[in-house]
Amino acid sequence: MGFKYYIPTTVESGLGISKNIGSFLKSGHFNNVFLVTDKGVRKAGILESIEQSLKKSEIYYEVFDGVVPNPTSESVIEGLGKLKENAFDLVLAVGGGSSIDTAKAIAIMAKNEGDILDYEGVGKLSNPGLPLTVVPTTAGTGSEVTASTIITNSKTQFKCAIISPYLFPQYAILDAELTIRLPRDITASTGMDAVTHAIESYTSKSANPVSKSFALQSLKMFGENLEKAYFVGTDIVSRENMLVASMLAGAAFSQSRLGNVHAISHTLGGVFDIPHGIANATLLPFVMKYNLPACPEKMKDIAEALGHNTDGLPIFEAGEKAVEAVLKLNSNLNIPSNIKELGVTLDVIDKLVEDSMRSGNVLINPRLTNAKDIRNIIENAYYGNL
Repeated sequence: MGFKYYIPTTVESGLGISKNIGSFLKSGHFNNVFLVTDKGVRKAGILESIEQSLKKSEIYYEVFDGVVPNPTSESVIEGLGKLKENAFDLVLAVGGGSSIDTAKAIAIMAKNEGDILDYEGVGKLSNPGLPLTVVPTTAGTGSEVTASTIITNSKTQFKCAIISPYLFPQYAILDAELTIRLPRDITASTGMDAVTHAIESYTSKSANPVSKSFALQSLKMFGENLEKAYFVGTDIVSRENMLVASMLAGAAFSQSRLGNVHAISHTLGGVFDIPHGIANATLLPFVMKYNLPACPEKMKDIAEALGHNTDGLPIFEAGEKAVEAVLKLNSNLNIPSNIKELGVTLDVIDKLVEDSMRSGNVLINPRLTNAKDIRNIIENAYYGNL
């Protein structure tokens, strides 16, 4: 059972710690900060305490709020242009996955030539980028502890994965107070994004004992906290547990990669501009049903981690409880039961299949998958056939 586990990101978690980010960065001798976020985070006032901390520590900073959902290479180019107008020594991301992925791309392209899309694939970056600190404001993507960024090629409508150890942030600051005002729909979509990370990481052919431990622990925490965070919202304990669980799921899939859900959802996001978490959540039960024959034992573990009793059940029936658990979560979180409701159309299914098969995630999906299988999964998810 040979494996390698590597994550260089230092993670610090605590209520209110983002208010001290100025002194934290100053202690690292950073004086000029390029802050990457989106207009929604800025409008919600989430940046206020962070900006106050930077000012108090006499750190010069500029805010780039041009982040867009499903980040494009154009938004990266725009941010990089702003970055190069000054001598910044650190990139600070504050926001959800789109902000963090955009910040990763900007930071790395500050020290590499060409376009971010030139580096699609694994290990193609030549140089480390500017130091990067991230402050997630959603409990979902886990991008704060991963070695990847997902950037959309607007011309081809394809979401490109750039993967390199150079993309690991140096620091991740987890402050659940910043998530307390998340709208219910974003709590649901980002939460189920993270659940998908944990499930696909656990069942991946590339999973190892460390990643599997993280994935199962995160699933247990999601099972205990996701619905409370959704229905109560202001419960700080569930919010903090969600943020930590999301980080654990990210730390898991940073090593194991993912599977067919992400192969297809990245395609749907590129073509139809569907929010990533919602695409994942809607596809998840259909892919789990497809994968069940290949890993019923792991599906049983997932069902139990999500709080379902499988005592006395044959292994396959126990595994089916995992699919039922996800269906119930989706229903309770008001997530659509099919991708047709997300605006997907089948007139471009050939492109959807082709682009999905281009993903390296298909290769490590637990059940062998070909183009015909991907087509069947997409059609089943479109019509809601489980």
